[in-house]
Amino acid sequence: MSKRKVLITGGTGYVAGRMLPVLRERYDLTILDVKTTNREGEEVRDVVIADLTNRDRDAYREYFRGQDAIIHCGFVRTRDDADRFWAEMTNIDMAHNVYQTCVEENVRRAVIISSNHAADYYENLIWAGKQEFVTPEMYPLSDNYYGWAKAQYELLGFTFATGLMNGGKKLENVQIRIGGPRETDMDRAKSTNLKSMHRGLGAYLSIRDQVQLIVKSIEAENIENEHGIPFQIFYGISGNSHNFWTISNARKKIGYEPEDNSQVKFAEQLSKVLLEARETSE
Repeated sequence: MSKRKVLITGGTGYVAGRMLPVLRERYDLTILDVKTTNREGEEVRDVVIADLTNRDRDAYREYFRGQDAIIHCGFVRTRDDADRFWAEMTNIDMAHNVYQTCVEENVRRAVIISSNHAADYYENLIWAGKQEFVTPEMYPLSDNYYGWAKAQYELLGFTFATGLMNGGKKLENVQIRIGGPRETDMDRAKSTNLKSMHRGLGAYLSIRDQVQLIVKSIEAENIENEHGIPFQIFYGISGNSHNFWTISNARKKIGYEPEDNSQVKFAEQLSKVLLEARETSE
């Protein structure tokens, strides 16, 4: 049986790098980026240089042609606060180019790396004790340009999923609101700031759960919502006891069954911090 053909953008980035080994084995993978090295300066093999911010989609459409799915991790970053808005506008332009080229080249499904920051305003309410959970159905609200841009990815993705802008041709797409894809957050946990520790534990996403979520988002037969629109938003987190973002829709729609729980994985560090907190309060 032939492998699915999958294109990944931003293939030298951190999020992509966590899943590349498995994706290379599972799919006939094409990797695009604007450079061939990762953040450690190491060469990533088989990377094709392509600038998806270019409005001339003919410059890279050949890489989309014949693909079954795309994973869009591409991202333009700036460290200058004065340029932050314009960098995020470029990211939105790039998302449009990806969506439109997918439609033009008959790519069935796009899996977009969004972020929990697309709705990060609600965290203010959670840590103030005014709200318990954030769900993908809530209107995306952010208090920063990064989150605002991710929300636009999602809203634009929905537009393409309806097909009304492209003569009825729908682009199936899943938006993954990545949480905390790190193994180091508990290293910074302090007994004097348990809310911050709770946040880190609830946001945790292990590598194998990230891979499972992406693979099932690509391979699920049907991702239509209750109105027949092939569009979903899933939170990219493990099955953590401390979760404050819901993953129930991912469980139900694509059969996501996370294997990791931060409370178990970091039990030793968690116990140490809680013991320190108890001793301080006595």
